[in-house]
Amino acid sequence: MAILSVLTGIAIVLTLGYGVLNGFRDASTAVAASIRTRALRPAVAVSVAALFAFLGTLATTGLSVALVDKLNFNVPDGVVGLKLLICGLLTAGAWGLYCWWRGLPVSSTHALFSGLVGASGASAFMGDMSMSGAWGLLLGSVLLPLLVTPVIAYILSYLLVIPATWLMRHNTSQSVNNGSRAGQAIAACAVALGLGLQDGQRTGAMIALVLITGHAMDPGPMTWAIQLAAGAALSLGVLLGGWRITYTLSRRLVNFDPLRGMIAQGVAATMLFLGSLVLHLPLSTTQAVTSGIVGAGNNQAFESVVWRNVSKVLVHWVLTPAICVAGGAILTLAVHPLLGNA
Repeated sequence: MAILSVLTGIAIVLTLGYGVLNGFRDASTAVAASIRTRALRPAVAVSVAALFAFLGTLATTGLSVALVDKLNFNVPDGVVGLKLLICGLLTAGAWGLYCWWRGLPVSSTHALFSGLVGASGASAFMGDMSMSGAWGLLLGSVLLPLLVTPVIAYILSYLLVIPATWLMRHNTSQSVNNGSRAGQAIAACAVALGLGLQDGQRTGAMIALVLITGHAMDPGPMTWAIQLAAGAALSLGVLLGGWRITYTLSRRLVNFDPLRGMIAQGVAATMLFLGSLVLHLPLSTTQAVTSGIVGAGNNQAFESVVWRNVSKVLVHWVLTPAICVAGGAILTLAVHPLLGNA
């Protein structure tokens, strides 16, 4: 029981750390466009984003267990299950820090799920219990969204620029920019709310999963304490900001104006809301916002996209599942001699 309690405590700390890192990195996606077009000042942008991310997390109190059920995977009870969760969290955290240092926006969710799948595969290879539905999780919650989310966000943002510019054709550029900045400020709040609905929900689900696996909680409805902890971790990360990624999204990928920034953020927020509240599917905030910005920015009379930098981001999106599956497997193999007989 002692080792079970210790591992549960370690897994809880790592889960909260994952929530902080998630907010730290994904704050960039929520506020980068509004900062780029001066719709919001940086300090105001992160403060507002932190508030709405917290509120979005609290709004998912009844949905986090539904998310776990929807994903259709189960972690073994006890030490084996906690080992898998710890290895998956460590892998996702390490990859997230590396990509932040490089200024690359990648999906924290894809990193976590891929790390868990890799850990499960290594556990099965060694003859231990493993997660049921692991490869379905990889296919349905990582690989399929990786193909679908960027394409939908890009196409919708690109196409919506056409009616938006037509409706504004008789307005002055100053009035269009001023109105778009106001709309973009609202859209930034909506993206931050969607961040809480998506990533805050997953953090709360992970906390509950750790407690259930460690026999510290019975399966059942999510408690307010869990969601408060998840929301606080995510909001703390948002307040810390992730300015390296903000610079990439706002300066290195595409040149866009307030109107296109508003469209991109509006599309991303809508996708996040539908994914969480209607479909109960995990969507990447990073991929939705990034693809929306590139799509809207590309619909201009002049070449505005730096495709070399966009390609670098896309490569790391594809590398995330492969590297994190491998990382989760290697970590599990490494800790097996320490916990194999526990």
